[in-house]
Amino acid sequence: MPRNGLRALFSHAGRWRSNPPSASPRQSFSATLMEDHIASAEAIISRWNADANANTFAKVTSLFHAGRAEAREFLHAVADLQRAMVFFVSGECAAPAAARSAALIRAQTLMQTAMRRLEHEFQQILCTNRDRLDPESVSSSTRTRSRAFSDDTEASDDDEICAAGESIGEVERASAVAMADLRAIAESMIAAGYGKECVRIYKTLRKSIVDEGLYRLGFERLSQSQIHQKLDWEALDLKIRSWLVAAPVALRTLFSGERILCDYVFAGSDSIGESCFADITRDAAALFLEFPESVAKTKRSPEKLFRILDVYDAISDLWPEIEAVFCFESTAAVRSQALASLLKLAEAARAMLADFETAIQKDNSKSPVPGGAVHPLTRYVMNYLAFLADYEASLADIYADFSLQIPTPLPESFFDSASTSASSSSASDGGGAASTISPRFAWLVLVLLCKLDGKAEVYREVALSYLFLSNNLQYIVNKVRESHLRFLLGDDWAAKHAAKARHYASSYERLGWAKVAAAVPADPAAKMDSSEAWEKMKGFNLMFEATCRCQADWVVADARIREEVRASVASLIVPAYRVFYEGCRAALRDSSAAAAAVVRFSPGDVKNRVYGLLESGSFQSPLRSASI
Repeated sequence: MPRNGLRALFSHAGRWRSNPPSASPRQSFSATLMEDHIASAEAIISRWNADANANTFAKVTSLFHAGRAEAREFLHAVADLQRAMVFFVSGECAAPAAARSAALIRAQTLMQTAMRRLEHEFQQILCTNRDRLDPESVSSSTRTRSRAFSDDTEASDDDEICAAGESIGEVERASAVAMADLRAIAESMIAAGYGKECVRIYKTLRKSIVDEGLYRLGFERLSQSQIHQKLDWEALDLKIRSWLVAAPVALRTLFSGERILCDYVFAGSDSIGESCFADITRDAAALFLEFPESVAKTKRSPEKLFRILDVYDAISDLWPEIEAVFCFESTAAVRSQALASLLKLAEAARAMLADFETAIQKDNSKSPVPGGAVHPLTRYVMNYLAFLADYEASLADIYADFSLQIPTPLPESFFDSASTSASSSSASDGGGAASTISPRFAWLVLVLLCKLDGKAEVYREVALSYLFLSNNLQYIVNKVRESHLRFLLGDDWAAKHAAKARHYASSYERLGWAKVAAAVPADPAAKMDSSEAWEKMKGFNLMFEATCRCQADWVVADARIREEVRASVASLIVPAYRVFYEGCRAALRDSSAAAAAVVRFSPGDVKNRVYGLLESGSFQSPLRSASI
């Protein structure tokens, strides 16, 4: 134990070694009083001197074991010793130099004994109360004391604990008792000049608590080389999810609780409290917040974007806590690491979204989707964008300083509705995130639509090309309407593209059924002889059956649109065919059975056949012949 106090006190000794002042009755009384303080202190300090061979009680018993009166008396004795030592080196003391020196040496010896005892008690309280001084208990007990004494700043530790005990549980009460004892010891040791020993013990033990806390939260310290070279994405994704669960607890409970404990125990010295907190948590917190930066540096792929954004969101949400808990200059490295991770995550997110756009543009699948159904690329892109839209606020932040760079001029009408809707949405919710990011989503949808235009060209039947475009555009519209994309692109955007999808469907109706409609005479009510009726009905049968066979596996993916298209096709053919059908029956009434058999489909049959098309698995067996 260094003789800190004695060295400091003897630095003044030169002032009284020669020419000592004559003693006055008052000075003699003060010296006697201080000697009495030393004697009283010696009694209690010796009682708790564990170094004495015969003092078994002091070796196995805590100074704070039963109540706090004994501990309070011990701490008062230390304070009296300190006052006596100050007195004997001051100009107020007129005692002979030898007497002063003897008193100082005696007091210093007792002080060293007392400090060894307090050092031991400090370490024991920290060790035996590891569970009670966990961050959650610390936070709870501190909040309770704050509520109990918000109007009484002069309350003693005993008063605090007594009042807190009325409203907290056993664990919180034990935590409050341990914290009060630690603060009392710390204040005593620091006042006596032994703060370095106190701080050393505190830092060593509490640093292990923080490290253990992170370990229990599932955080594993990995170097960047381990993350990049030894972990595949599946394994890394598990660690990211574990980090996402741990982050709020680490910042809002573990590190925050440690800050609360440091501030409380070392309330008498802000600089010591700051130093302890910084040395205990700085490296662990910086390493914990470095993990996201390492994740951001992994090999890029569009599928990883959502995890990147999850981590970005987590740090952004926790930034107020990071800034508040690590507010000191000594913990600036923690704040810097959090910001560095945010910047790297934002950079990775922008790169991955650019890769996603490139992947759409470079998709080279040539095989037509059977029946003109929704293309897998459409499903993939729209599902991706629907999930991505949920990260609107983060994306707006990430792209705040990066305007959309469009390689070719775009029709203003494509963005007008999206921009208008986004502006309306941002005005209603008080933010501008939607208007900031909406054009980027509109652009990605346009990239997809352009790609689909090219894929429609692989169909040999023009009608099927239009059906393909209608199916895919309607799928896009549905995805927009049922996800957060609706608020980014807007109802007007969705309505305009829904109308365009319906227009494509109308083109399919016109081109896909034009030959069948043409097989019905322009004037279906015109009189026909039997041979003419036979020829025209045969032509209709051939064309109708050929069209139905051709479209047997064609589909309209959206059920509502499918019913509308069926009704439209039926209205195009059935009314005219009904008149034609009746005319043919009349013309062939007196013909042979073989001739009459040409009238195969009644108007109801035609309608049923039309309504049996455009649905997956809609192939139907040939209909029965209509009887005359």
